[in-house]
Amino acid sequence: MSAHAYLLHCGDDSFYAGYTPDMPARLAAHRAGKGAKYTRGRGPLELAFCLLLPDARCARRQEARLKQLDHKKKQALAQNWQTHRLRLARPQDGPALQKIYDYYVKNTAVTFAYETPSPEEYTRWVMDSGRNYPFLVLEGPEGPVGFACAHPWHVREAFGWDVETTVYMAPGLGGQGGGLRLYGALLTLLEMQGVHNAYGVLASPNPASEALHARLGFVRVGLQPDCGWKLGAWYGVSTWGYALRPADGEPAPVVPFYQMDPEKVARLLAYG
Repeated sequence: MSAHAYLLHCGDDSFYAGYTPDMPARLAAHRAGKGAKYTRGRGPLELAFCLLLPDARCARRQEARLKQLDHKKKQALAQNWQTHRLRLARPQDGPALQKIYDYYVKNTAVTFAYETPSPEEYTRWVMDSGRNYPFLVLEGPEGPVGFACAHPWHVREAFGWDVETTVYMAPGLGGQGGGLRLYGALLTLLEMQGVHNAYGVLASPNPASEALHARLGFVRVGLQPDCGWKLGAWYGVSTWGYALRPADGEPAPVVPFYQMDPEKVARLLAYG
């Protein structure tokens, strides 16, 4: 079941960190003086930051990290959250998302691709991918600044409950919480569809992406050293796994994303 880790901004300019399976109800409880002891009498209380996550275990882990941040870092998270929003990808996003990906193709080994698809090809890929699995965009004041998506892990039928996940942020915007927001929401929606396992495939070394996956609760389940040549160097590949559902008997079919309740998805993303 999905859950949220969150920050409240209190009337005395302090922050309160918590987690909950029901963000609207928890926010109402805080404002009614029935939430945490800390927030009583500290109104007005404003939701300053919120992460949509696939389960309470992950939300508690993020709550603990939020509590450790100093006031300045909490303020930065809050400002970024308030000026950026999560939504589903649209056809007109294609060129902007292609531009983000193009930077990593040309300048890094994060992707092993040598060539970037054209904006038109990338737009078709975005919309095709978004039919079966969520394709999420993080939008800032000037347009899309990041995206996250999923596609089949392997083509054989028995792998039908597994996906490979992808997340990219625009150059220079890593480490500001955007990737975490995108990835947390993506995993949540995948779990709702009935996906059992999510796998991140990372160029190795890639300390920033490894840290993001570990923070969410992914575990490294494989390493292939020196298997890709790019930009004058050899790189390996590490595989990170996240079990979204237990392997406890015959699974129900995964629901294609286009069949998901759009109102429910929109309500979740509003607090993501």
